[in-house]
Amino acid sequence: MRANNTMTDKPTDQEKILAKQREREIADQGKANAKRAQLEQKEAHERAKARAIAQSRLQFRAIKGTRDILPPESARWNWFEHTAREVFESYNFGEIRLPIFEDTELFARSIGVETDVVSKEMYSFPDRPFGEIEGVKDVESFEKYYYEVKRAYESGEIPRTEDNRVAIANLEMIFLAAGDLFPPSSEMSAERRDELLENILGVLASSAALQLGPSLTLRPEATASVCRAYIEHRLDTKPGNQKLYYIGPMFRRERPQKGRYRQFYQIGAEVLGQSDAPAIDAEVLEMLLVFFNRVGLTRTTLYINSIGDKNCRPQYVELLRNELRKVKDRLKEDSQRRIETNPLRVLDSKIPEEQPIIEKLPRISDHLCDDCRAHFAKLKEELNLRGIDYKENWRLVRGLDYYTRTTFEVTAEGLGSQNAVCGGGRYDGLVELLGGPPTKGIGFAIGTDRSILSIEESGNAPKLGGLAVYIAWMGQASYPAAVSVAGKLRAAGLAVELPPEEMKFKKSLGLADKLGARYAVIIGEDEVASRTFTLKRLADGDQKKLAEGELLEYLESERRR
Repeated sequence: MRANNTMTDKPTDQEKILAKQREREIADQGKANAKRAQLEQKEAHERAKARAIAQSRLQFRAIKGTRDILPPESARWNWFEHTAREVFESYNFGEIRLPIFEDTELFARSIGVETDVVSKEMYSFPDRPFGEIEGVKDVESFEKYYYEVKRAYESGEIPRTEDNRVAIANLEMIFLAAGDLFPPSSEMSAERRDELLENILGVLASSAALQLGPSLTLRPEATASVCRAYIEHRLDTKPGNQKLYYIGPMFRRERPQKGRYRQFYQIGAEVLGQSDAPAIDAEVLEMLLVFFNRVGLTRTTLYINSIGDKNCRPQYVELLRNELRKVKDRLKEDSQRRIETNPLRVLDSKIPEEQPIIEKLPRISDHLCDDCRAHFAKLKEELNLRGIDYKENWRLVRGLDYYTRTTFEVTAEGLGSQNAVCGGGRYDGLVELLGGPPTKGIGFAIGTDRSILSIEESGNAPKLGGLAVYIAWMGQASYPAAVSVAGKLRAAGLAVELPPEEMKFKKSLGLADKLGARYAVIIGEDEVASRTFTLKRLADGDQKKLAEGELLEYLESERRR
C-alpha cells in the first residue's frame, strides 16, 4: 500500500518578487483612486460653491419698476441734467434741493385725495421717532403697551390727531374696566387669561386707526414740496418772482412700462410770485423748448389749453358731470368712478371705445369767464411773438387738482401711446391752500427717463467724452514719470487711465483699445531718458514724439475741439 505524502510547495524567490510588485501596484492604484476621489470631491464642492454664489447674486435684484443707471448711460444723464442747468440758469432760475419724503398730508391736500396719485400710487409709511412699541402678546403685556402708548401720546411722540384721540380712549376704556383683572399670572386660570386676552385684542382691533407716528410719503411729484419750501422759508418776502428748478427722483406705485418706472426722474421748474401775467407762462414755455432743442429733442409737439379758474371752472365741472351721468352706462369702470370724484379726468381717457363719447361732451373753452378767456388769448399772442408753434387741445386737463388756467403738455416721437415727455401748468392758489400767502404759480416737470429714451431712438444722442488718454508705462523707472504726467493731464480736465501695475506692451495697448481710449501715452526707459513721450492715436495708429510741455498742449487743444 502506497503512502499519501501531500507536500506544501514553498513560493520561489521570483514568485515573492512578483507578489510584492502586485501589492505595490494595488497600493498605488488605491492611492491614485483616493486622490482622484478627493479631487472630484473638491471640484464638486467648488461647483456647489459657485452655484450658491450665483444663486445668492440672483436673490438680490433691483425692485420691479426700478433700475440701475450705469456707465456709459449715466454720462448721458449727466449731460442731459447739466444742459438743463445751463439753460434754466440763463433764464435766472436757481436750483432748489428738496427732501425725498414729506408729510403725507402735504400731497393729499395739494394733489387731491381723490386723485389716482394719492388714492393708489403713493409710497407712504408711519414714522416712529421714539422707537418701536412692543405689541400685545399676552394679558400682562397689554398693561405695558397701554402705558407706553399713553405716555407717547401725551408727550406728543404719537401725533395728536382726532383718530388717535378716539383710539386712546378705547384703550383706556378696556384698561379701566379690566383694572382689577391683572393679578399675578399664577392666580389667573388659563381660561380666564384667554378670555381677557380675547377682549383686549378685540379692542385693539377696533383701535387699528392708532397712528404711532406721522405718516410720511416718498414724493410722487415736487411742486407741492417747492410750495412748502416757499412758505417755510418766507420766499414771498424776497424781491421779484421766485424762479426755482429741481432735479431728482420721484416715486409712484405704477405698472412699469416703456419709459415709465416706479422710481422715475424729473427735471422741473416753478415760478412763484404775485403776478399771473401771460408773459410768464410764455417765457416758461420758451425756456422749456429751448432746452429740448439744445438736447436734440426736436420732433416734439406743444399742446396748450385753459381750464379756467375758481370763478368759472366749478360751473363747467358740474355741467360736465351732469352730461357724463347721461352716458355713464357706456363708460368703463374708471371713468364711471371719476364722474363723481374728478370728472375732468374723464377727458384724459385713452380708451378707444370712449373717444366718440368724449368728443361730444361740452368744451371748457366755451365756458371760460372773461378774465380766463382774455388770459388765454394773451398767452397765445405771447407765444406767437416768440415764434413758438403750438396746438390747442381742449381735452388737456392734467391729472392733479391744483391746476388753473394754463395747462400744457409736450409729446415726442418714438414712445408709443405714452408719448408725453413734459407736462405742467398754472396753479394759482396752491400756496394759499397749503397755508401760505396768496401767491400765483406756474411750472412744469420733464420726464427724464422718457426724454432720454426719445433722444436715443431719434438718433440725436451726442457722443460724449469718454476716456481720453491711457498711459502705457513699462519698467519701474518709468512709473514716477507716468504718475506725474497723469496728474497734469487730469488737472487739465482730461480723463486718464493709469494702470496700477506694469503690463506687457501689447497687453497694455490692447486694454487701452478695449477701454475706448482715444490716445495712448507710451512711457518707457528710453522716453524717460530723452524726456519725450510717444503719443499714439488709437483710431489710426498715428504716432509722434513730444516733450512733456508739447504733449500737454497738444492734448488740451484736442479736448477743446
